[in-house]
Amino acid sequence: MSTDNIKDVVREKYGQAAQQARAGSTSCCGTSRTRDGCCDPITSNLYGVLESGEVPELAIRASLGCGNPTALAELKPGEIVLDLGSGGGIDVLLSAKRVGPTGKAYGLDMTDEMLALARENQKKAGIGNVEFLKGEIENIPLPDNSVDVIISNCVINLSADKDRVLREAFRVLRPGGRFAVSDVVVKGEVPAEVRKNVELWIGCIAGALRDTEYVGKLAGAGFEQIEIEPTRIYSVADARQFLAGQGIDVDAFAPQIEGKFMSAFVRASKPAQKTCCAPSCCS
Repeated sequence: MSTDNIKDVVREKYGQAAQQARAGSTSCCGTSRTRDGCCDPITSNLYGVLESGEVPELAIRASLGCGNPTALAELKPGEIVLDLGSGGGIDVLLSAKRVGPTGKAYGLDMTDEMLALARENQKKAGIGNVEFLKGEIENIPLPDNSVDVIISNCVINLSADKDRVLREAFRVLRPGGRFAVSDVVVKGEVPAEVRKNVELWIGCIAGALRDTEYVGKLAGAGFEQIEIEPTRIYSVADARQFLAGQGIDVDAFAPQIEGKFMSAFVRASKPAQKTCCAPSCCS
């Protein structure tokens, strides 16, 4: 599938998710559903009761994430935050509350339906220090060195050009800025057929990186202090029904799947500018 085709599929999927949220349905990141209509355990219970009460219900229903980056990014008052693939705006709105009126939260999304939904949620929440931008995460429409923190919630895995996404993230971060995203990560080798189907279950068209690949790509973009912290590890039992429906002998492949797919919090930082104390430093 070409890069353009992947973007078209993602745009269509997220447009449909926005419509489902408006209709009162809970969004689901994958295609296997539990009795309540969603694909537990990926998208369920990501936000606490207090957080859920801080934003409109429509923002919760439109969430397609696999984690809660706002709870892990340690946002500080006055910081400028950018959410890559902001969807219905839940993480942007929560971030805006955390950075306060002296800070700002940007949301970037390429889907018109999600942008309209996010702006509606912003209006309902009455939060002013927010701006939603239309664009692609491979081409961030912000200047160099303009944000303090980049967050994202299970979106970078959907990009066909992750190297470019990470280079763009590095470009717009200020020196010393933080990269703090939730994403789907694979640990070790998994048979191609099984990997494809597990990714369908996790994120419809997820292109999850191996943990070592993620680290390598972040380092290649210029990041340092790179860490990957698992937040949810998916078991064979979680995906058994879906995989069996795809004609896969789950028991035969279980040892090669168990514990390999996870939601993870990926941290990194852009090197800080070195201070110059001697006259010779600036000569």
